[in-house]
Amino acid sequence: MNICVSAGGTGGHIYPAIAIINKFKEKEKDLNILYIGTHDRMEKDIIPPLGIRYEALEIYGFSKSNIKRDIKNVFLIKKAYDKCIKLFKEFKPDVVIGVGGYVTMPVIAAAHKLGIKTVLHEQNAMPGKTNRYLQKKVDLICTSAESSNKYFNKAKRVIYTGHPCGENALKFKIDKTSIGFHKNKKLLLIVAGSLGSVTVNNFFTKFLSLIKDSDNYEVLYITGKAYYDDFIKDKSFSKNVKIMPFLENLSGLLKDTDLVISRSGAGIISELLFTKTPSIQVPSPYVANNHQYYNALDLKNKNLALLYEEKDLNENVLYNKINELLNESDEYKEMVNNLNNLSLPNASDKIYKSIKDILE
Repeated sequence: MNICVSAGGTGGHIYPAIAIINKFKEKEKDLNILYIGTHDRMEKDIIPPLGIRYEALEIYGFSKSNIKRDIKNVFLIKKAYDKCIKLFKEFKPDVVIGVGGYVTMPVIAAAHKLGIKTVLHEQNAMPGKTNRYLQKKVDLICTSAESSNKYFNKAKRVIYTGHPCGENALKFKIDKTSIGFHKNKKLLLIVAGSLGSVTVNNFFTKFLSLIKDSDNYEVLYITGKAYYDDFIKDKSFSKNVKIMPFLENLSGLLKDTDLVISRSGAGIISELLFTKTPSIQVPSPYVANNHQYYNALDLKNKNLALLYEEKDLNENVLYNKINELLNESDEYKEMVNNLNNLSLPNASDKIYKSIKDILE
């Protein structure tokens, strides 16, 4: 079996793509994989070491300010499309799977032109422009959030599969005592993404200064590697606060965590749902289509998490809310109950089976 997978730009697209690839490797004995990504984004460094054939396209996202590059990009998209046509005639994929990012546009368009079966996976509750544009050119769309299905009303077939990275969170286990926390104290984990965020770090500097030695919970704050040195410089916090730049396999700590404050990327949300971890969502307002807000809103509407927009953050209000939640308020108990009653699909398995269905 020959499959082509395309995803690019961020880990939010690349890691679900890898999860789908790994499921195909598990199920298919005779498998050939072609990965198509960009020439200058992180996938070019992540994919080749996995032993997967990698082909790069020079293509950029359209902007409202760089008109000169946008004009150049029109020609680059045509060049990328032509390269994909040539690649597919040589590789002969049984299916082409787009897992997000603007790089998928010429890839899916070329596959559609050649009559190759095509599939999209959408990670966010609010689909991106590329996937909405491509919906008429694919045979199947798989979604992480059921609420996003309504945006694909022009597609042939749309199914809710869940996010393929969610079940991976159950593969790891980090005991909080192994990183210096007490077994009998509750744990609050605060993380702003693997790279961190200046805005979030500035706010939480003020918030963490409110944590007292007498509080009945401990806090792990992940700054992101780029900001750790600046964050800890000339600062002193309660003994209940631990600051780290990064934690390998962070999702493994979620089962031993009582409350998480995080951004609202599709990856972290899927991990929180699979590990049944209550959370306060602070969506990034700096992402395309404000999609993190809609991811968080989807959780809030189901009483699976609380939602605080960055512009509304107040350290005193948040501190009081966390104390209330970690003292097991009714609001907290409802979140826990709803999470425990949540039935989630095994996403990568469901995606694999759905793709096999359209190939028969």
